[in-house]
Amino acid sequence: MAKLQAAAAAKIAEICDRHIDDKTPLMMILSDIQNEYGYIPLEVQEIVSQKTGIPVAEIYGVVTFYSFFSLEPKGKYVIGCCLGTACYVKGAQQVIDKFCEVLKIQPGETTEDGLFTIDALRCIGACGIAPAVSINGKVYPKMSVSQVTEVVSQYLAAEEKKKEAEAL
Repeated sequence: MAKLQAAAAAKIAEICDRHIDDKTPLMMILSDIQNEYGYIPLEVQEIVSQKTGIPVAEIYGVVTFYSFFSLEPKGKYVIGCCLGTACYVKGAQQVIDKFCEVLKIQPGETTEDGLFTIDALRCIGACGIAPAVSINGKVYPKMSVSQVTEVVSQYLAAEEKKKEAEAL
């Protein structure tokens, strides 16, 4: 916990206090922390344990079980590639492989510039538009290998425009 800044620790405690009267507060607490900071490292889990009385092992189990929680910081753009049955049958493995090739990272990793993270997901509930990819909540239906480079290029171009605008 020594690495965690006092302001962050206070915010985490405030999130815990906000849900203290909930019947089952853990998911709400973890969700709010994930939304606030983008990930839930061990030192944060220890604070949640102290505030709620829930053992760290139980909190860790929840964080590692659900794919929407993360132990590590994620990129600005999180690319979620569905590998559920419908998506897999329609070529999702080739799509995620192409994202990995273009970004030079593997699922679960983040690019060195901190822009992209690739997540292999089991199902995003979009079977009718398989293979589906989501990027920060925006769903790309019927994604093909040939579309991957263009999608990544669009995000990179948007980042360049932001940098240019900030430089002015």
